[in-house]
Amino acid sequence: MTPDDVLKAPASVAPRPVSRLGWGVGALALALIAGGGLFARSRLQGSAAPAPSGSAAARPAPVVVASVLEQDVPIYLEGLGNATPLNTVTVRSQVDGRLDRVLFKEGQSVHARDVLAEVDARPFRIQLHQAEAALARDTAQLANARVALSRNEALRAEGLVTQQQLDDQQALVKQQEASLKGDQTQIESARLTLDYAQIRAPIDGVTGVRLIDPGNLLHAADPTGLVVITQLDPMAIVFNLPEDDLVRVNRALARGPLRVEVWNRDGATEVGNGELTVVDNQINSATATARLKAVVPNAERQLWPNQFVKVRLQLETRKAALVVPNSAIQRGPDGTFVYVVSAEGIATPRHVEIAISQDNQTLLKSGLSKGERVVVEGQAQLRPNAKVIAREQPPSGTGHAAEPAGGGRRRGGKQP
Repeated sequence: MTPDDVLKAPASVAPRPVSRLGWGVGALALALIAGGGLFARSRLQGSAAPAPSGSAAARPAPVVVASVLEQDVPIYLEGLGNATPLNTVTVRSQVDGRLDRVLFKEGQSVHARDVLAEVDARPFRIQLHQAEAALARDTAQLANARVALSRNEALRAEGLVTQQQLDDQQALVKQQEASLKGDQTQIESARLTLDYAQIRAPIDGVTGVRLIDPGNLLHAADPTGLVVITQLDPMAIVFNLPEDDLVRVNRALARGPLRVEVWNRDGATEVGNGELTVVDNQINSATATARLKAVVPNAERQLWPNQFVKVRLQLETRKAALVVPNSAIQRGPDGTFVYVVSAEGIATPRHVEIAISQDNQTLLKSGLSKGERVVVEGQAQLRPNAKVIAREQPPSGTGHAAEPAGGGRRRGGKQP
């Protein structure tokens, strides 16, 4: 139907009324369209608005910095070992007899030749007296034989005795002289046996638990003995290093004695230090390690036999080495780097080459100069050429870098 037809329609035909539901739907559609337009306008205005001048991106980042130090740095190899006595002796009786007295206390320090116990010595005194009596008898017989020899020599000169009689008397004198030497040997043996009745300490050391009580019979063949004496000062330290480190150890040893530090099992306390004395002449094929031995003074008895210890063998001391804290070292796609802070407070990344890293310090080969400041805390919020507010880190005072023995974890780089 066209608009003209509507106008020409009779008045009795009225237009169809619109329902309330239709008006409601139309109003809701218009509201949604208007709201969408307002939201789009606000987004466009927001994206075009400039950032406020005081935003977080423009603020200087707070960081902690430390200075690059130049100092002498000892280089170490680290290994695990045990404290081992230089000498351990089981004291046994060298004669058979009853144990009369014990003259030491368990755990007592003793010196070589100290009397520890006594065995009943009466049978040995009797043997000595018998040997002395035999010596006296043979001495008298020798004197008589020599007098007879002098007489026969005079008679032979006068032709009153035959040459055979003179020869027999000379042989008798020599027999008596030999018997006399035998008697003297018997006396020395009896005196030695009598001396063995006093059981003496063979070495300086500390006695252990007594293994037999007075009144018991002792025998030279007894397997247990009387007591065990252990030498505690000095103490030997036996430790292992990988075979790959032996070349460096031998080179360093050729330059002079090598110092050894001994630490307790948790590595927190140094319990002694001494010198390397032996590099074993064989490598353990099962573990690919070699044994080394050091001797350490132990006057204060901080080391005890079979004690587990950590050992640090000093190979050399590098003079005027550049050192930074381990926390300054960062790693990226191009290798290791640090953030260097300028006098103007600008943090710039710089590539560095690392020699050794351990004990909270890193020894550098190149990349930094003495006195430069590097970031040790706060690197996560930095970008190249970022402005920072720097706070100085207090010095650590550690002064050395170390290398773990073979295959151990070397934080921060390769070996020199």
